[in-house]
Amino acid sequence: MAKIVNIGSLNLDYVYRVSHIVKPGETIHSISREEFPGGKGLNQSIALARAGADVYHAVTIGSDGGILREALLAAGVDLSYSKTVSSLSGHAVIQVDDQGQNAIIVHEGANGFVDTAFIDWVLGSFGPGDYVLLQNEVPNGPYIIEKANELGIQVIFNPSPFPKDLERFPLDKVDYLMINEIEGQQIAQKDEPNAMIEELRARYPRMNIVLTMGANGAFVSTPEQMLFEPAAKVKPVDTTSAGDTFTGFFIAELLRSNDIRRALKLANQAAGISVTRKGASSSIPALEEVLPLIG
Repeated sequence: MAKIVNIGSLNLDYVYRVSHIVKPGETIHSISREEFPGGKGLNQSIALARAGADVYHAVTIGSDGGILREALLAAGVDLSYSKTVSSLSGHAVIQVDDQGQNAIIVHEGANGFVDTAFIDWVLGSFGPGDYVLLQNEVPNGPYIIEKANELGIQVIFNPSPFPKDLERFPLDKVDYLMINEIEGQQIAQKDEPNAMIEELRARYPRMNIVLTMGANGAFVSTPEQMLFEPAAKVKPVDTTSAGDTFTGFFIAELLRSNDIRRALKLANQAAGISVTRKGASSSIPALEEVLPLIG
């Protein structure tokens, strides 16, 4: 059976509830402050595990990262390919407003120790038919894509936070591109979802493109078909981990059944549940909560 390894960030998330996202030059009081285990890598690995996938997480963990390690292990994530380093963990400062929208600042901390030697060590245990998942909160993303491609490992790339040096990333070697509407606009230089997908399809004909549009649903474009699924109708409380939840559940179902339509439905419903709860990884549902919603 195919294995999946997530070379992804771990962060301590400091979440501030605010009446509105702070404006340039403005100082405001927060309504509350909470701390959660987070990072796009951690969130996506926990989402994969809660969606029923066997997932390996590979990263360098800070000396203060006990809570991060515990969160992954509690979810059933395998940490055989993670190492502790003598640095403080990455962290994120997250504002969440009354409408559930968020603004996030990330500091990489220990995540920055993911070097090429570490990547070679990790990917050396995987091969043809396996998958590697990566985001843009650890360094050496282009090298991960190139090395995985060399080894016959399928690449799933979520370019978030959006890289200023995107041209360095060999996107022609990416098998699944997981993007939201803002990232789609930045890559394709188009505003409308069909136009974004058409532009990316023209550039990367073999790529599978997964485009999430928040409350406006999600698209999947493969070389053979185009699918759309409307978003779950919910009242959002906190959208922080919606995209990561979607990514984890989509990939887990893809690995389990190879049914892209079912993966899209499951991911949309899981993301819908996550936005009704506070926090990042703490808001991700279990598979048993989501399955009844897709029939």
